[in-house]
Amino acid sequence: MFSKVLIANRGEIALRVLRACKELGIQTVAVHSTADANAMHVRLADESVCIGPPASRDSYLNIHQIVAACEITGAEAVHPGYGFLSENAKFAEILEAHDIVFIGPTSDHIKIMGDKITAKSTAEELGIPVVPGSAGEVKTEADAKKIANDIGYPVIIKATAGGGGRGMKVANDDSELSIALSTARTEAGAAFGNEAVYIEKYLAKPRHIEIQVLGDGKGGAIHLGERDCSLQRRHQKVWEEANSPALNVEQRMKIGETCAEAMRKLNYRGAGTIEFLYENGEFYFIEMNTRLQVEHPITEAITGIDLVNEQIRIASGAPISVKQEDISFTGHAIECRINAEDSKTFVPSPGTITHYHPPGGLGVRVDSGVYQGYKIPPYYDSLIGKLIVHGRTRNECMMRLRRAIDEFVVDGVNTTIPLFSKLLENQDIVNGDYDIHWLEKFLAKDE
Repeated sequence: MFSKVLIANRGEIALRVLRACKELGIQTVAVHSTADANAMHVRLADESVCIGPPASRDSYLNIHQIVAACEITGAEAVHPGYGFLSENAKFAEILEAHDIVFIGPTSDHIKIMGDKITAKSTAEELGIPVVPGSAGEVKTEADAKKIANDIGYPVIIKATAGGGGRGMKVANDDSELSIALSTARTEAGAAFGNEAVYIEKYLAKPRHIEIQVLGDGKGGAIHLGERDCSLQRRHQKVWEEANSPALNVEQRMKIGETCAEAMRKLNYRGAGTIEFLYENGEFYFIEMNTRLQVEHPITEAITGIDLVNEQIRIASGAPISVKQEDISFTGHAIECRINAEDSKTFVPSPGTITHYHPPGGLGVRVDSGVYQGYKIPPYYDSLIGKLIVHGRTRNECMMRLRRAIDEFVVDGVNTTIPLFSKLLENQDIVNGDYDIHWLEKFLAKDE
């Protein structure tokens, strides 16, 4: 096991990793920008190193500064959290060259799954169901029209290096395809420096289902069930559930085992999430995230397995601590992402938290790095924290979530807490009857 781990992130996820390290008896190093000098993870870490000014490119994305911090402190491994450098293959390679362990998959697996075309073809080879579409990059309008007519409209054009909804356009017929193709390419080039796009069948009312996997890097892998992340705004998740209200036990175990077997074939190492669109009983691969997910706590709630602990153990060369037959899914869990944003306009609301009172009680967990008097900086993601609620049934979980939302106090900045109060009053949400387009339609009615 490692004696010292550097946490190359900030906010609630840095604190989450720090807690796992402490429970394993590992010393921690926090890196931070000048804007985060008073962050909670910096206060609690055994050591801290300032790695630059507020801008992410000069601090949390500055690979050389992070490697220097490892060498100064003697950190043997780096946990990247999520976002920033967590899926950067170059970062993993540089750490490896300096004999520092990257707590995550190999750089090769990050590369494979980082390019959506390569990821899709790899998934298909591994036996994972995929969305019908182009075999690779679509280079001409004529090719695009042929593929679209073969698989049937509507289709969606996506950037191969895409993420966050950028470089994605829907076309309902040949007349819309040309402008969708050129617009997607322009957006992709501006956002990612890569104009390559591909085409897939567009599903009208799918759910977003993702499978959590763990691999030991030696041909062993397990799955920990699914999460339903269908409630999204501009392709950003807002509310997540485990297990999904849409799946039964047979479906859950079948797709879970399909994913676990694929990871065994790949010799995948560490935690990963395989994301699908789900419609009419069928799963269609979207992408694989080769890192910890923001919503990992709801999987922890229903399985009792500490995913960050497992990541660290696996990276140190230890086996996965549980076997597939040891895993059971108990109760239901929901996560709400509490952001410092206006709940109607979603305009970010940085500032000082004047009063802060997180909810508590049985089955309630709050992952957050903020406190009363904390100044939310304007330079980063607006996430204040995550409210995770667990109950024996979905109904009990929903009732507990209502109570927790009513208790949650964050004054001094605008938050999205009122949005969750409204969602909990909606009958579709109560019934678990929603798809990936539901939330945006709901918000449009509320304007």
